[in-house]
Amino acid sequence: MKMNMGTIDRIIRLTAVVIIAALYFAGQLSGTLAIVLGIVAVAFLATSLIGWCPAYMPFGITTCKTEKK
Repeated sequence: MKMNMGTIDRIIRLTAVVIIAALYFAGQLSGTLAIVLGIVAVAFLATSLIGWCPAYMPFGITTCKTEKK
């Protein structure tokens, strides 16, 4: 599994996780929206920690800086 997420991409996703968690624990999110955003937050957290996003693969997207040869 080759990394396909750059540092900025990972920071943006982690920021989104923190915002979603803060809104949930502040009582601003509830019901179906809370469940959907919770799933998104878990996915963002997992992909940020491992640096690999499976949704990028079919499109050949990478936000990592690659070394020029």
